[in-house]
Amino acid sequence: MNTAVSARKVSHSFGTGVALDDVSFEMKQGQTMALLGHNGAGKSTLIKILLGLITPAGGEIEILGVNIRKNRCHSNLRIGYLPENVSFYDKLTGEEILTYFAELKGVGKSRVSELIEEFGLGYAKDRALKTYSKGMKQRLGFAQAILSEPELLLLDEPTVGLDPVASQFLYGKIDELKQLGCAVIVCTHELSLIENNIDTALILGRGRCLASGAIDELRYESRLKTRLTSPSLAALVNDSERLASLYSDDALLLDRENKQDVVQFLTSEYGLFDFALKEPGLAEIYHFHMGRTAQLEAVS
Repeated sequence: MNTAVSARKVSHSFGTGVALDDVSFEMKQGQTMALLGHNGAGKSTLIKILLGLITPAGGEIEILGVNIRKNRCHSNLRIGYLPENVSFYDKLTGEEILTYFAELKGVGKSRVSELIEEFGLGYAKDRALKTYSKGMKQRLGFAQAILSEPELLLLDEPTVGLDPVASQFLYGKIDELKQLGCAVIVCTHELSLIENNIDTALILGRGRCLASGAIDELRYESRLKTRLTSPSLAALVNDSERLASLYSDDALLLDRENKQDVVQFLTSEYGLFDFALKEPGLAEIYHFHMGRTAQLEAVS
């Protein structure tokens, strides 16, 4: 896979405030990356840099093979964007809005008709936007973002306020775009929802890159424990000092080094097979890095 975005020591400031401080990451075409961080972490600044709205003060960033600090040609790059709060013209119809943006992007009318049907808005295409629900506006906004069949798609909180069905619909569309080679960056706070829909994650904190990589890599780096649970576990713990030393909060807490040995011990010594293993989730990884950063700042 070709590289879609490559950032090396990207920095930017507003006045005396540091928005980004030596942020580096890379993602490939056909990948989805979660952009995570607290309010003020630098997510919006990074999105604006990727969109070409601001030029970073330092570092290098390439989008689809183009160095955007040396070549300011964002208009030639196929980039789609869905903001957190979709804001169109309330008195225009859904079809009129998509047609307007299609003309701006040099896209034919047939593409508008295609997307209206694809996103299930055919029944409402002649209705004014002010009559649209939140979910309908999000679908219209998503359709606008992919009008020009982007190679890089930026989504800012795309599922906030949506019901599970609508959210799954949008992630289904993201998966379809990935299959076509589109790189997708999703800025979100809904960690449990996005976890199974991403390839990599970038975690920002106070403008710095706290972690970047695939979920398995982030699990390994965080050293968080795997939880092993079983209805029979409590009785076995009372019978084994080895298990007792690993037991906490109704589970055995295992690290990468001893997980296989403990599982083998349970099956061979006790014939225990009715257990479940739960790896640390994206939310746990995120809170680990947030907590560690807070501790380091408190010490300094």
